[in-house]
Amino acid sequence: MMHRHTAVLLSAVITSAVVVPALAQTAIKAPAADTEQVLEMQLKMEEARLLPLRAMYVRYFQQAYRRYPSIPRGTLESLAYVQSRWSPLQPDTSDQDHAHLRMPPSWGVMGLYAGGGFEDQVGEAAKLLGVSSAAVRTDAATNILAAAALLDAQIRQDHPAAATAGAPAPEAIRAALMRYAGYAPRDAGLTARSAVDDYARTSFAYDVLLAQDRGVNDRGIVVPERAIAWEQAFDAPQLVTLRAPMVRLDVSKDRVETDAYQVDPISETLQARSTSASKTLAAPALDAGIQSTDYGPAIWSAASASNYTASRSAAVSAVTIHTAQGSYAGTISWFKNASAQVSAHYVIRSSDGQVTQMVRNADTAWHVRNQNSYTLGIEHEGYIDNSSWYTNAMYESSAALVRSFCSTYSAISCASAYSGASSSGINVLATSVKIKGHQHYSGQTHTDPGINWNWSKYYALLNPGSGGGTGTVTYLDRFESSVGHFNTSPSYSGSTTGISTASTATRDCTTQKNGSCSLRVLLKDDTASTAAWAVRLLSGSGTPASNTALTRNNGVVGFWVWSGGSGTSVGVGIDDSDGTERSTSKAIAANAWTYVSWSLSDAAQWNAWVDGNGAITGSSVKLDAIWLYHANTAYDVNVYIDDVQIKN
Repeated sequence: MMHRHTAVLLSAVITSAVVVPALAQTAIKAPAADTEQVLEMQLKMEEARLLPLRAMYVRYFQQAYRRYPSIPRGTLESLAYVQSRWSPLQPDTSDQDHAHLRMPPSWGVMGLYAGGGFEDQVGEAAKLLGVSSAAVRTDAATNILAAAALLDAQIRQDHPAAATAGAPAPEAIRAALMRYAGYAPRDAGLTARSAVDDYARTSFAYDVLLAQDRGVNDRGIVVPERAIAWEQAFDAPQLVTLRAPMVRLDVSKDRVETDAYQVDPISETLQARSTSASKTLAAPALDAGIQSTDYGPAIWSAASASNYTASRSAAVSAVTIHTAQGSYAGTISWFKNASAQVSAHYVIRSSDGQVTQMVRNADTAWHVRNQNSYTLGIEHEGYIDNSSWYTNAMYESSAALVRSFCSTYSAISCASAYSGASSSGINVLATSVKIKGHQHYSGQTHTDPGINWNWSKYYALLNPGSGGGTGTVTYLDRFESSVGHFNTSPSYSGSTTGISTASTATRDCTTQKNGSCSLRVLLKDDTASTAAWAVRLLSGSGTPASNTALTRNNGVVGFWVWSGGSGTSVGVGIDDSDGTERSTSKAIAANAWTYVSWSLSDAAQWNAWVDGNGAITGSSVKLDAIWLYHANTAYDVNVYIDDVQIKN
């Protein structure tokens, strides 16, 4: 939303002399019907552009670990993922005076700040390494070493012997990650800094640990999967607010469940048992534990009173979609900074769609210049030049938020949302279009959400019944550009049995039923277990809100599947109104593509699982998981999944 970051790596400072051009910033003209094909082409171009860079980063990460052995392996990859999605940020600061957010720019693949309201990580790291600030900003190897030097200094405050005794566990450096985050400048004073951005720093540490807990293996980005002991990193109120996944825990040993808290078996997250317990969520340690009164799923974390106007001079009648040009935690911290002079009503996290409300709907946020008085603003974590930020979880969460606006404000109709082609420039739309981007308003200078925001997909999520009559196919995941909703490993769910944590779920473009790619699920045996394999391959990380709504009436959910061995059966789980139902299982032939499906309206095809009644009763439900079954075996089994869909 502020200045545009271009992904340019300067050959003058990269020894391998790789030069990568910036993404084209002119709109690709196409009819709305062709938007999906255009975006798919852009994604493939982006992937080809970034792959050689990401291969270099892997080498640089290893060099940094050897130099700074206090850092747990996987942490640097996770930091780069959280800050830049492994893209070399080289901000154009020439328009900083006109940038709406005016958020301090971040530099390089590690997304280091250089002052301007946040800490001067670039300058501090340059002193630690004995190099120039320019090298930290523009040279990839130096940028990674700089982040490592800064983090090493923070880790050794808590673990003085780490450099010689070995790195602590990832969850043990949560406090170091919070200090490393770099938001409020240190001269603001410890008390003031804590009050302003403790929540943002906590969110940052959570994001870094979450990337390791889930693992990432997508388009050259590899964050090694490593189980995080969440209860050792955060206290119970923080875990509830952060929605941290508790799937790794042995509850009977770790005693996470108490009179006040329990592990929900459906979402596999920690939840408060009672109203009295939930009141503790407002604890000062998080500064943002209470729920929003405007939108129930959101967390309330007030922006600085210096950054918005109390009340409104006009009735709410439009919604503005933004890309933050920064991280979720960084954006929250900036809106809490009294000198920012900017804000938005909501901020949405890329990884899981978590929503934080910063300004009440009845107040005027400062996000779209002369159009502030009547609009609601939503900032989406990420950068406009990198499509990796726009996850299914983010789209789903954002659409659910806007649907709530459509039901609350008579002047906003979800059917009035923009549904045309994406573009990277200013493209002023008529005032009758009530849900649109920053770039679509008159009197603006900014071009977010830009060329990578999928407006046709967003429109369909805002208007789920817009697809037409009986027989219409809605694809939930096609795996053409990413793993989509299936962004966790096969062993991630606590309900999974029999398989090793070495099992993987990755996008594969060598085997597919339709299109160019599919999801390859590699199942490996857990040699310590004799249990039959039952794999709950979670959709949306097990969070129903991160999945597409499915209409029960005449709905048939299915997918194409291929197994490299005999004896494989499959099923699906559905998050229903009263719990989760699990389908009957269907055996599939070996070495052949098979289409499997289940009717949401036929109770004979469903069994009760968690709190369910053995039938789909909700009019609108969500896909929970694809289930894979196999007898316990010592050999690997490859299963490919393609075109997960629902027909109505």
